[in-house]
Amino acid sequence: MIYFDNAATTKPKQTALSRAQIFLTERFFNPSAMYREGFAIQGEIKQARTALLAPICSTQEFEFIFTSCGTEADNQAIFSFAKRGNAVTTQGEHSAVYSTFQELKNRGVIEPRFAPLQKDGSVDVQKLLDMIDEKTSFVSVNHINNETGAINDINGIAAKVKKKNPRVIFHSDGVQAYGKIPFRLSKDIDLYSVSAHKIGGLKGVGGLIKRKGLVLPPYIIGGGQESGRRSGTENVFGIKQFEYAATEKFATIKEDWARLKELRSFLLAGLDKEIFAPISTENGSPYVTSVYAEGLRGEILLHTLSDKGIIVGTGSACSSNAKHRYSRVILACGYNEKQADGVLRISFCDETTRNDVEEGLEIINSCARELRERMK
Repeated sequence: MIYFDNAATTKPKQTALSRAQIFLTERFFNPSAMYREGFAIQGEIKQARTALLAPICSTQEFEFIFTSCGTEADNQAIFSFAKRGNAVTTQGEHSAVYSTFQELKNRGVIEPRFAPLQKDGSVDVQKLLDMIDEKTSFVSVNHINNETGAINDINGIAAKVKKKNPRVIFHSDGVQAYGKIPFRLSKDIDLYSVSAHKIGGLKGVGGLIKRKGLVLPPYIIGGGQESGRRSGTENVFGIKQFEYAATEKFATIKEDWARLKELRSFLLAGLDKEIFAPISTENGSPYVTSVYAEGLRGEILLHTLSDKGIIVGTGSACSSNAKHRYSRVILACGYNEKQADGVLRISFCDETTRNDVEEGLEIINSCARELRERMK
């Protein structure tokens, strides 16, 4: 099997699993316990926070709150701060942000505003800024579009947003960026969501990075864990495995970026140009590449490829249960329904090899040609 759906989830890193195993078998203590072993586990969680923060921001300026996933982190950020006036996001957000903004409208909390996209899936920055006024309380812009790989300059956008309205709380969903794109958070970013299973960690672990000094109300209430901001006994095994996976990932982040950029170019050059057209651009993340085959159904091609041992996506895995046939993100980029119906998303990880891409290309092109012939 060749796995090309790493934007949906990645295979857990085995070294990180082995290192964290002790927190299941021997050091299984509750970190809230008052005895010595519990205090020691608290120290392990504190160490994990520092290790997860340090590669992307100052540990003096930001802090890390563990959650169950990126979706929970997004929800906590939005429901905690989008409470008055209006809130602005983009049409290209993951459903964890987009649907939550829709829920704000359903509850009659505030007015949600959705900024349009460029052709590659990045936000139209000027139109986003035009939506911000003196009543705007919250802005959320994804760092990397999970369907097209388009990169938003969140530091630059946040600076422009704060210049227009300094009171705005700025959040970014960084789930597809953390551990993949070399960057550091600026002082203008207030909140940043991350997820373990996108970089070789486990499902069920995520985090909300928060600027210190920003008062964050609890989203899940109970025993007061995470300094009262997220109750529930911490998943110590998952947290430590996340730490170890991230440490491994950040150690080669620049080399992986450069190598996968070459592989992405090789992929786009090798796809049959009579069938496939690119959506993703060279300026986007090399981890996520979307193309479309106009006249073919991406879902049918996906299942055909699966039968041949090639695993790809057609868009956000979290939208697979949606009622709509076409991706709202791809339509928001300006593509028509026929084009949106034929989308394939091919997403890499740091273990993807040139041999994987070469073999994958041969099968993808062959299956697409056979499917097109059958549809004539």
